[in-house]
Amino acid sequence: MASSPELREEKHLIASILAGETHLFHDLIRPYERSVYVMALSFLHNEADAEDATQEALLKAYRNLASFRAESKFGTWLISIALNEARSRIRSKKVLATESLDIGVEEPGHVSPALLRDWHEIPSQALERQEVRLMLQEALSALPQSYREVVLLRDVEEMNTNDAAEILNISVTALKVRLHRARTMLQKDLAPKLKQLNPKRRWFQWL
Repeated sequence: MASSPELREEKHLIASILAGETHLFHDLIRPYERSVYVMALSFLHNEADAEDATQEALLKAYRNLASFRAESKFGTWLISIALNEARSRIRSKKVLATESLDIGVEEPGHVSPALLRDWHEIPSQALERQEVRLMLQEALSALPQSYREVVLLRDVEEMNTNDAAEILNISVTALKVRLHRARTMLQKDLAPKLKQLNPKRRWFQWL
């Protein structure tokens, strides 16, 4: 089965980058930059931390590009790196909090903005109103991590089931079960609050 023009273009870009045309890496990652940032922001809840994690994920992708295998999509591989980076930072923060260590102030200019662009506005109708955005962030944060990851990939990133399952390294069936449970938990938490904002609107279209 022939690959799509987009996939052929990605393969060509990757081959060119590995051959020495490193400036083309910006073209390779451009379609996925916002998704990487949104993933990091959804986990870390802080723009500076999310930008730092995004930068690190993109740099890791660049340094490990030779290890990328075309069996999976480049975007799926990149989001996996971003997810692992966010998980790692969350674990580090928990360890620091447990050990009561002082966290040093980051030096100005430590994070290079070279790869960071227009990611600060999340393009989702569910996040248009500030009240709703805050409610969703709180509700997502309250979910167990395995459920939160599924919701972020499927409902925030609107990633297809197969790609989301590949990123999380679980079966499609397991992903569907987690997603159903996560949506049920979100509905139970958010429905009363959202109804107060707009009683006539049906908020949970996916149930």
